Amino acid sequence: MGEVLTLATFAFFAGMIDAIAGGGGLVLVPALFAVLPGAPPATLLGTNKLSAIAGTLVATLRYAASVPIPWPSVVPAAVFAGVAACAGAWTVTRVPPDLLRPLVLVLLVLVAGYTLMNRRLGVECVPLPAGARLGVRTAALGGSVGFYDGFFGPGAGSFLMFGLVRWLRRSFLEAAASARVMNLATNAGALGFFVASGHVNYAVGVPMAICSVAGGYVGASLAVRKGVPLIRGVFLAVVLVLITKVGLDLITAG
Repeated sequence: MGEVLTLATFAFFAGMIDAIAGGGGLVLVPALFAVLPGAPPATLLGTNKLSAIAGTLVATLRYAASVPIPWPSVVPAAVFAGVAACAGAWTVTRVPPDLLRPLVLVLLVLVAGYTLMNRRLGVECVPLPAGARLGVRTAALGGSVGFYDGFFGPGAGSFLMFGLVRWLRRSFLEAAASARVMNLATNAGALGFFVASGHVNYAVGVPMAICSVAGGYVGASLAVRKGVPLIRGVFLAVVLVLITKVGLDLITAG
């Protein structure tokens, strides 16, 4: 009972952080490995996805009620992202994901540096005109990050947000909303694989999912009320923590 309560508490904070800027897995995945050290890693990752998808769903609905989401381009991209995440989850059973760590570290440093140097980045929304170009760019972003999320995962939500802000010219608030839709699809794709392969602990995952719902609602509500300054700040904090974590993992592995 104590383990479930501890993980449910972590799930609340993970859902809140994820709703604002992505990166909820930074909180919840280490907590799962620490609290349930004897469980198979695939089961811990599958249980994390069950919790994450619940919080992301509620955050998506909360954003949709207050923030304009370009559904004609985001929905097809979400479908691409979900299919790609399932493919990524399958690939991780065949190829060691640790091969990606050096590249991910470099990309995260570039994302942080670019965001810090461009203080107006994501402050205003100057979206690309609707059409084939917007659809292709959004689908490419969703598919590539979706595969990464299923295959490796850390920072997927942050990469989605940065891509939406930098290449699709959304504000941080609108990027947070659109990223939740695509992240919902990537979680669904990966979770589908884990459920089918029997790698979900429902006794732990369901209470976590309930708390993640509460966290997702609180986080999305804060983001809507506080807007770009809060989201940008949390986004940078998440990216810097990710840089630290991936860097330490590389040093430890070496």
